Amino acid sequence: MMAAEAGSAKNTLAAYRSDLTLASDFLDRRLGAASVADLSRLGEHWLALSRSSVARKSAALRRFFAFLADEGLRADDPGSALPRPGTARALPKTLEHADVDRLFAAIATRLARDPLDPNDLRLAALVELLYGSGLRATELVSLPRNAIAPDRPYLILRGKGGRERLVPISDRARAAVAAWRDTLAQDRAWLFPSGKAHLSRVRLYQLMKALAAEAGIPPERVSPHVLRHAFATHLLEGGADLRALQSMLGHADIATTEIYTHVDSARLVELVNTRHPLSDAQRMPRVDGTKGEA
Repeated sequence: MMAAEAGSAKNTLAAYRSDLTLASDFLDRRLGAASVADLSRLGEHWLALSRSSVARKSAALRRFFAFLADEGLRADDPGSALPRPGTARALPKTLEHADVDRLFAAIATRLARDPLDPNDLRLAALVELLYGSGLRATELVSLPRNAIAPDRPYLILRGKGGRERLVPISDRARAAVAAWRDTLAQDRAWLFPSGKAHLSRVRLYQLMKALAAEAGIPPERVSPHVLRHAFATHLLEGGADLRALQSMLGHADIATTEIYTHVDSARLVELVNTRHPLSDAQRMPRVDGTKGEA
C-alpha cells in the first residue's frame, strides 16, 4: 500500500519496514494482533529514544494499524495507544557563505593538479549540483547519464513521493557535469556510476566529509543535506520567493519550506545584536547630560 498507493520513496519504505520489524520483534512477532496494553508497553520501551524517533515509529505503527482496520483484517484500531510526543522542529544545519567558498577553493586546488584526477571532476559536479540546485542525496546519485543537457538550464526530476518538479541547473553546474561526463564510457547508464550501479548515498556522505576536512571545516558540519539547506538558506537571503523555493526543493507542504524563514530571521537577529550601533549597550545621554542605560 505504501509503495503502490502512497507512492512512498525507497528510503521511506525501508524506514517503515525497520520500525515495524523492531516493534514486531519486541512483541514476540504478534504485532498484527497487538492489544492496547501491548502498544502501551511498547511506548514505555521507547522512553529512552529521542522525541523525533518516537514520533516516527508511532506514525509508522499507526499507519499499519489503520491499514489493517481499513482492509478488515482487524475489527479495531489500537493505534491511539501509541505515544504522540510531537516533534520540535529544529532549525536546519547550514553553512555560511565563507564556508561554501572554502569548499569550492579546495575543489579548485584539486582541479589545478597535473595530471588531473577524473574523480576530482566528479567531486566538482557533485558539489555544484548539491549547492547549486538543492538536490537530495538520493536524487543526485541516481541521476541518469543524460539527465542534464548542456543546452538546457533545468531538469525535470521525479523526487520524494513520486512528485515531479523542475530543478534549475546553473551554467557552472552544467559545465562541471559536462567535464565529468566526458570521462565516462558511453555505455554507462548513470551520471555517477559505481560498479554495476550508481554511487551510493553512503559514499557521497564520505566524499563530503573528506572535502570538508580538506577545506578546514569540521567534517560533522558538512553533509549532502547541509549543502541542500545552504542552497535554500542562501537563496532566501538573496530575496528568493518562498513559493519558488518550495517548488525547487520539492516540498509537498510550504510549512516545510517556511523553516528557512526562521533560519533567515535568526541571522537577522544576530546581525542586529552584533552589528547595530547600539549593540554594545552604550549608555545613552539623559536629558540632564549624564548617561543612563541604553
